Amino acid sequence: MIDFACKQFNLDDIIKCGLGLTRTELLIMNYFLNITNKKCTTNSISKKLKLNLTTIQKAVKKLTEKKIIRRHQINLKKGGYIYTYECNSKSEIRKIIKNIIRNWSEKVEKKIDNW
Repeated sequence: MIDFACKQFNLDDIIKCGLGLTRTELLIMNYFLNITNKKCTTNSISKKLKLNLTTIQKAVKKLTEKKIIRRHQINLKKGGYIYTYECNSKSEIRKIIKNIIRNWSEKVEKKIDNW
């Protein structure tokens, strides 16, 4: 827990809010950060987390847009392709969150200065 004046913040809440994640997106990000096989398909994530495939696909798309995970295309020998997903390193995600917090803090300071 982190105290700020009259409120305590859980680190997961700071990460979730800072990155603008839903609970499912946070769950998937944490799943990626805790697995040894770093590349996954949406199917494998769906089975492992016991969530609907469509829910996983939507969340993975958002996480990709937010640069938290990366998508890789694998061409199949008989034609077609599949996508695998891989999470950025925890240190990269930390940098993103710290930058968001830094920008927020600067905006708050400007508002207080102009008050």
